Formats: sequence, structure tokens, C-alpha cells
Amino acid sequence: MFIPTTKKEMNDLGWEQLDVILISGDAYIDSPFIGVAVVARMLQSWGYKVGIIGQPNVNTDDIKRLGEPKLYWGVSGGSIDSMVSNYTATKKFRNSDDYTPGGKNDKRPDRATLVYTNLIRKNYKNTVPIVLGGIEASLRRITHYDYWTNKLRKPILFDSKADFLIYGMGEVAIKEFTYALSNGDNPRKVRGVCYVSKKPVDEYIQMPSHQECLDNKEQYIDLFDYFYDNNDPINAKGLCQKIDSRYSIQNPPCDYLNEAEMDEVASLPFERDLHPFHKHEGKVKCLETIKFSIQTHHGCWGECNFCAIGVHQGRTIRTRSEKNILQEAKEFTDNKDFKGIISDVGGPTANMYGYECGKKLKKGTCSDIRCVDHDRLCKVMKVNHSRSIQLLRNIREIPKVKKAFVASGIRYDFITADKKYGYEYLKELVGHHISGQMKVAPEHTSDRVLDLMGKPGKQTLVDFKKMYDRLNDEAGKKQFLTYYLIAAHPGCEDKDMHDLKRFTTDELKMNPEQAQVFTPTPSTYSAVMYYTEMDPKTRKKIYVEKDTRRKEKQKEIVINKDFYGKRKYKASNMQG
Repeated sequence: MFIPTTKKEMNDLGWEQLDVILISGDAYIDSPFIGVAVVARMLQSWGYKVGIIGQPNVNTDDIKRLGEPKLYWGVSGGSIDSMVSNYTATKKFRNSDDYTPGGKNDKRPDRATLVYTNLIRKNYKNTVPIVLGGIEASLRRITHYDYWTNKLRKPILFDSKADFLIYGMGEVAIKEFTYALSNGDNPRKVRGVCYVSKKPVDEYIQMPSHQECLDNKEQYIDLFDYFYDNNDPINAKGLCQKIDSRYSIQNPPCDYLNEAEMDEVASLPFERDLHPFHKHEGKVKCLETIKFSIQTHHGCWGECNFCAIGVHQGRTIRTRSEKNILQEAKEFTDNKDFKGIISDVGGPTANMYGYECGKKLKKGTCSDIRCVDHDRLCKVMKVNHSRSIQLLRNIREIPKVKKAFVASGIRYDFITADKKYGYEYLKELVGHHISGQMKVAPEHTSDRVLDLMGKPGKQTLVDFKKMYDRLNDEAGKKQFLTYYLIAAHPGCEDKDMHDLKRFTTDELKMNPEQAQVFTPTPSTYSAVMYYTEMDPKTRKKIYVEKDTRRKEKQKEIVINKDFYGKRKYKASNMQG
């Protein structure tokens, strides 16, 4: 049974009023991969009456479809930031949306979180609290650089006129927040909650004000350093930032789920389908991927500077048990739509499943050193693929499972770093869990650019490719590697793209089919670099390409089959 999304469904359940109404920029897909569905199922399991309005029509009173909730409104822009969803890196409007029925991008408004909050305020005066959540709000909870207006914006609570914001994954915070409202307690005390205050919280870290960030770009770097270093539930402090005459308050993060709690959430009764309310509008493309996929863990400690996963999900891995994962795979085989193919077994980084740094688990993430960066993997982090290997083997043994792919991102440098199990893990993937090609993400090959990205050096890629090619030869297979590459990242110049082209041609023996132009998304160090034109570590000036035409040129250098050849021809003629 789906979560109600119409009055009729409420009436069928005998409900006159809901406790919580959740609004999302996605169509309502009841899946453990969809944040709003997970929140709804958790609330339901705790005994609350909850409804979902997916992609409300902003030109009508559709926001009133379920009436007014008793406790609070929950507002999310959806699974993807609405501005990232709606626009390319060069700010062209995207015509398609994988989370919209029919695929046409005509349901998700720009800055969806703001639009939905304003709609609630317009239709319900003096309503119950409005609570923001999801990645769009989570990554905008402090002063942040907004690429689409090219300026620093205030924390989203100030722009949205909402009452609270629950950041990160927030499972524990949602429970405690809802209980607090139910019992008449003050939700401002809940960890993982942000709110606006007339007074500062003196015991919290006093970050540079919004105005100070506007006046001085180095102050903005200081702000982001405080923000980035205080995201771990074990050691993080609360944050306080002055915004005009008021204050943005961020309580310390809520606790992470343990393994048993992860299993409990994953076992909630998801329909794994699009709600019938939307089906007349067509299929949602994302269901092709997530319907029969398994999420093994949350979090990522890769710390790529252009990625916000670590800030949103956390830099500590939380895993589900093998037993629970296998049970989910077995349940797939009872589904009438299951054809024997599991689309993905993984997480933000698939091969982070099943191990963590013991020091981090006791003391929290380090503020002075990263788990991994351009030239090193922390010696305390013992990469170990043994649990992943056994998990994949056990999944393959399940009757009616023909194939289980690992389609999530994989850190190839961890495979080469794991001297005990890395080769065996890759052998499992090559033999059983990829189809024709394997996607890896070196992003670049220039050491200077890789350092700014927080990505490993190119030698690990060379070593990995040799291992991959050898295993394919041994298996008698002709499977290829495809590469995710980024153009116009801060610090990247045309000469770096020419070097990348030479490397892919001469060393990797391939011509890249695609590369993406860098997008400065909120709450990433790369976005900080883009705005400030400084290396956050050294505070020294770096080159940042901001001209759209020249960004596209960087991309063309690496994907144009004739570019490198033409360049070599011209160079030889000049020498002659």
C-alpha cells in the first residue's frame, strides 16, 4: 500500500487529518532510494499519519490537496538539486527529467524548495511549522555560492521563510524532531536541526557573518572550513552565523544509524513503484535503475572537492548487514516484474562497503587530515574488500538471480591499494558483475588539477588499467573501461586538457566519448574555488575559467577525435 497522496486515499484509511505532509520536487516513487519516501515510511512505522504530494502543480491550489497537517510540513526539492536538475553546466535548460512521469522537464520549478514553501505560506496563514530537508536545502544551510546567479546567497532558511531545516540524512533527527512536536517540547534542541534566532548561541562556533563573506572572499573560505570540519556526530560543534540582524543556528549533527537501524529502514514496506496518481502521465526513467537495485551503505570518505556527498551523507560509512541485503535480493525474486537482473549493488562508492577506520569510529573524522587525497591514502584506513567479495558471491547463489551488476561508482585506487583482496575483488567484478564496460572516474590526469579536485594521481589509473586488462584476458572477455572526465574545473587551463587528451590517446589507447563541464554546486570546496579564484589550502590565486564558450572549448579538446591530431600536425608545420 502506498502512502496517501489524495483525499480519497485518506478517506479510505479513515483519516480526517494527517500529522505530516511531505512535499517533493520528484513524482512520488515509493522506493528506498527516494528520500521523501524513506521519511514517509519511517514516520508511518512510528505511528504517524503521513501523506506525500509529489510535484504539486504550482499554478493551482494543488498544494492543498491533502489539507493542512497537524504537526508540520516537510518540504524537499527532490532527489536532485532543482537547479542542477533543470540546467546544464553551461546554464542551458534541460528538456528531460528522470524523476518526472513522461520524462519531460515541466514539473520541477527552479529553486523548488523556495517555491513550495511560498505556496504553503500563500494558502495557509499561520500554519504549523514548515521544515526543509533533502539535498537542495541541506547544501544551502549556510552562506553559499550560487552559480546560477553568480553571487553568495544567504542560508536557505532566510530566503524560504521556513521554520526549521533538518540537514544531512537526518533519520535520527527526524524522529526526535517529530517526537518533540508531538509532545509539545522545543524542537530547537534537536541535533541535526537548523533554525533562525534573534540571538547567537554563545557556546557554538561563531562563523564569519554573511556580510563579512560578501566583503572578503577569504572570510568565505574560513566559513566553509568551519562548515566542512563540523559534520561528524562524534566531534562536531554547533555553528552560528550572523545574517543581517539575526542568526543562523546549526545544531551539531544527529547520530548516524547503526547496522541494525540501517537494516530496519531498508526493510520498510516500499512498493518500489510509481504511485498510481502519476501513472497516466507516463513512466519515470529513474525506476529503470532503482526498482531492482540494492543500497548497501551510506556515506563516502573519498572527499572529491567537486562532490557534496560527504557533506550531505557524511564521511563515515554506515553499512547494512549481509543478511539484510540478501533478504532484499530474495524478495526481488517474488516480484512479478523481476527478470532476474539486479541493476546495482552498491552505494555512493560501491567498494567502501564493509570496512571503516577504527580511529574515525571512536573519535570522529579528522579535521587536520583527509582519509584520501591526491597523493596518499591514510595509513590508518585499511582498505578491505573481503566483505564485498563474499556478499557478491552470496547474491549470485540466490535462485532466480541471473545477474547482479555493480553500477555504482568505484574507487579504482582502493582496489590497487588493497594488496590482499583488491585483485580478487576486481576479478569478481570482471567475471560476474559488469556487462561489456566498466565506468571509472579519473576526472583528469594533470597532477595540479587532480590536487585541486582531491583525486588520486594518474599512476593509480595506469596500474588499475593493467590489472583490469589482465583479468579480462584471463577470462577471455573483451570488456572496456569508460572514463568520466571533467573540463574547466578550477585550476584547469587549455594546456591541461591537451595533456589529458595526450594521456587518453597514448596511455589509455582510447578516445573519450564524453566529458562534462564542471558545475560549481553548493557546499563543495570546488565551488569555493570557483567563486574565490583561490586555492582554499594555500589562499593563493588560481586560474578559473568562467567564460561559457571557453569552457566548451576545453571539453572539445578532449572529446574531439581530430583535435589532438590537428594540433600535432600544426605543431610539426610550425617547427618546419
